[in-house]
Amino acid sequence: MSIGQTFLGLLESSPRHGYDLKRAYDERFGRSRPLHFGQVYATLSRLLKNGLVEVDGVEPGGGPERKRYAITDAGVTDVSRWLAQPEKPEPYLQSTLYAKVVLALMTGRPAADLLDSQRAEHLRLMRELTRRKVDGDLAEQLICDHALFHLEADLRWLELTAARLDDLAKEVTA
Repeated sequence: MSIGQTFLGLLESSPRHGYDLKRAYDERFGRSRPLHFGQVYATLSRLLKNGLVEVDGVEPGGGPERKRYAITDAGVTDVSRWLAQPEKPEPYLQSTLYAKVVLALMTGRPAADLLDSQRAEHLRLMRELTRRKVDGDLAEQLICDHALFHLEADLRWLELTAARLDDLAKEVTA
């Protein structure tokens, strides 16, 4: 996810301080991985340098002065362009998991065990996401559903690969 474009989208509704941007971002998008303050201010600095935001006001605080940031017209154009552009689907053609299966077969290690342990890890994470989904608001439910659908696709691949393991072993050891 582009933190810069997300900040621009958040600033479009109203100017905010860095702390407020971090809080809004973490609430909506970063529940599992909240932003570090250094990342927030580095991103704001880059947006400022690129003319996508401006300092809308400065207030004294208990420590450094508190800057309030506002989106510029160029920032609105940038976030509009970003929102209109479809995300590139990730085809996973260079899968680490696939590489591990092939290397296990090539080196005489038990690839079926690797698939079993990966299946168990996927199922563990799916249970955790399902619990989060039950307790979460609509935003949390949607992000958990997104992850669950990807994990389900991975499980289908694990099952298919397990069913074809003998054929794959013949092919990679030939």
